[in-house]
Amino acid sequence: MSFVDVLHRLSWEETKASILAKTAGDVESALSRPVGKLSLEDFKALIAPVAQDYLEPLAALSHARTVERFGYTQQMYAPIYLSNVCSNICTYCGFSANNRIPRKILNEAEILQELQAVKALGMDHVLFVTGEANLRVGIPYLSKAFELARQTFSSISMEVQPLDQAGYETLMEAGLSSVLVYQETYNRDSYAKYHLKGMKSNFDYRLETPDRLGRAGMKKIGLGALYGLDDWRTDSFMVATHLRYMEQTYWKTRYSLSFPRIRPHEGDFQPVSVMTDKDLVQLICAYRLLSSEVELSMSTRESPVFRDHVHKLGITSLSAGSKTNPGGYVVDPQSLEQFEISDERSPAEVATMLRAGGYEVVWKDWDSTYDGCACVGV
Repeated sequence: MSFVDVLHRLSWEETKASILAKTAGDVESALSRPVGKLSLEDFKALIAPVAQDYLEPLAALSHARTVERFGYTQQMYAPIYLSNVCSNICTYCGFSANNRIPRKILNEAEILQELQAVKALGMDHVLFVTGEANLRVGIPYLSKAFELARQTFSSISMEVQPLDQAGYETLMEAGLSSVLVYQETYNRDSYAKYHLKGMKSNFDYRLETPDRLGRAGMKKIGLGALYGLDDWRTDSFMVATHLRYMEQTYWKTRYSLSFPRIRPHEGDFQPVSVMTDKDLVQLICAYRLLSSEVELSMSTRESPVFRDHVHKLGITSLSAGSKTNPGGYVVDPQSLEQFEISDERSPAEVATMLRAGGYEVVWKDWDSTYDGCACVGV
């Protein structure tokens, strides 16, 4: 049993029609649910078009439940892109193997330089990102990067190619505490149109990745879709179904959701489904009401003004000062970005904004002393 079996029983078109058919009464009923009692049918109502008339009470309830669970805190993190080498052909990605761009894999000295630069920004939680190239940027390479990071960082996350369970267990021993893996779109037919070559074209293997992570005992697992590849409401419901399945099946693990909307990149792909700012606010609040425990993250893809206002409605972590190219902080600032960021403020500037609004800034996600292995440099 895995989530593949769950998704197989769901019809994309029937789900889409069901969401669009929700009424104002359905929304009001969903908003009246006590904490922990929102059903997936209720969630459909909260992401339906009719729910946009209820954004004010939805946002107020989402804010209240976020503060109740997380307090007035925001976790900060920054990504380090280790490589833009990729064996996949994905029509929407700047790192796609068919794009003729300069490729780079950071060596150990360069990784250290990037780590030092991110640490100097105040960060104590780092997210490693790579293109999907298991032969060149596989477990041995990642283990070494984690070994370097553990000298100064309390917690390490990664967003790389899916691995088998044994691979995740190896990297957990090396210091990994969190993995982000997005299905991109849960529409099997659309997925095949976007992922033309490489391991990523295997829909089921990617979809089962969170199950392998759960069985490995990963501390935190990040789920999500890439909004713009298909109908955002239907993909969002599939993410919600996936989250609920994971929370019930691997209940010892923490979970996070992100909200990447397609941004400009190398290539000419245009989103087929546009998610507006209003849509994104609606979705963030709907997820908060679905799960009081899930962590919601917002990246620098979004504008400063949008992030400054929306983080209060349900977000629990923000990236800041992000560079989306290998060596982007100090080693090779001019290398090609995976996508263009919108919020170019430094972590200090974002932290100042948060504190001015009464929020406490949290610079780490996990402390390795809980595992009995304190960082060397901390």
